Amino acid sequence: MKPYRIATLLLSCGASLPGCVSFPRGNTAATPVRSGADPEIATFIGKIRAVDNHSHANSVVPGDSDADALPLDGIPIDLPAQLRPDNPDWLAAYKALYQYPHADLSDAHTTELRSLMQGVAKAQGEKFPTWVLDQVGTEVLLANRIAMGPGLAPPRFRWVSYVDALMLPLSTKAEAAASPDREVLFPLEDKLLQRYLSDLRIANRPATLDAYLKTVVTPTLEAQRKGGCVAVKFEAAYLRSLDFADVPAGMASEIYAKYAAGGEPSHADYKALQDFLFRTIAREAGRLGMAVHIHSFEGFGPYYGAAGADPLLLESVFNDATLRQTNFVIIHGGGVYAAHAGAMLWKPNVYADVSLMTLVYTPAKLAEVLRGWLTQYPEKILYGSDAVALGPDMGWEVAAWIAAKNARAALALALSDMMRTGEVSRARAEEIATMVMRTNAARLYKLELK
Repeated sequence: MKPYRIATLLLSCGASLPGCVSFPRGNTAATPVRSGADPEIATFIGKIRAVDNHSHANSVVPGDSDADALPLDGIPIDLPAQLRPDNPDWLAAYKALYQYPHADLSDAHTTELRSLMQGVAKAQGEKFPTWVLDQVGTEVLLANRIAMGPGLAPPRFRWVSYVDALMLPLSTKAEAAASPDREVLFPLEDKLLQRYLSDLRIANRPATLDAYLKTVVTPTLEAQRKGGCVAVKFEAAYLRSLDFADVPAGMASEIYAKYAAGGEPSHADYKALQDFLFRTIAREAGRLGMAVHIHSFEGFGPYYGAAGADPLLLESVFNDATLRQTNFVIIHGGGVYAAHAGAMLWKPNVYADVSLMTLVYTPAKLAEVLRGWLTQYPEKILYGSDAVALGPDMGWEVAAWIAAKNARAALALALSDMMRTGEVSRARAEEIATMVMRTNAARLYKLELK
């Protein structure tokens, strides 16, 4: 999910908003789960120190302009029910994190809450992000950011960079005109590419695609890896469909040369160039030992193309023999396409996380998704929070607490049901829980955990 300040307006206005999207019947990744978690397995899961595969953690810098490549400022967003401030989870989080003493969020009490939050932030100072991890039971958190910042140091925090801008070396004016959402987003990618070029001290766009790859793409990825990056993130579904075709280098080079000096690429030409660059970036990331994270969910934004975020569109990428050294993670588990994400887990280098579902799905709904996945490839499922700031009183730390609570509850429900039906023993259920919450990610990113 994306950090967006537009939520501030929605929260203050108390707007009436539509609810979450539910799974269609017959979805094999949404196996019904019987109610009630085994108390012992729930307690066991509650004590696991997690590795959070996906978040938007903020540094302690005011404003934190490096927090995201595509903040959804300026895009009207209807928050799903679980993210609205009347969800009791937010009140529970305030009580757990800040010892908030009241059972309501009246104006007078909200003033007190803000004072409590400010007091903790001031007392913790630069240690505030680490304090958050300790409160929510997370040992290591992967932060999606343009750059890391004060308070987000390894080994507790690991960097996931943004690389969509590297797919967009030509003018994006025509692409931006495709929808009001993209009119807001494409200029942000242009700005990020200019930052990458500036970091490399490159003033002008290289004349050829080969030169662009050698002087911009590879050096940028190498610098990110040297800076501690463990994975790169594509938010491409906000900008286009995930159907990245296998485009020959010669065709891509001709397209680049045609528009390098100026002009607006046709949609077909630009798509082909992006397709080529996506696979090239993914290949280079794999060579450098970085995983590739790909956003796959049904929102956000009124013109977002949900059908274009289907993980099945990535199958030709996952089947590309030249990309088998690259590990891919389907971020947010495909959302409504969770069954399709489950089908992609059969690929040897594909993983999925539960981030965002931990915030917008109830534990019971998320348990249905997990129940389907865990019967297939439990070693490829990763915990993720998608912890994100949603407003002045809804910081990333509050979302992190809610996501951790929901994920642990959902996992307990799914594994309890599997124990009841005799599919797994208690010992195996504990092993799977540890894998999902902790060791799968440790293996994928080669983390040394305590």
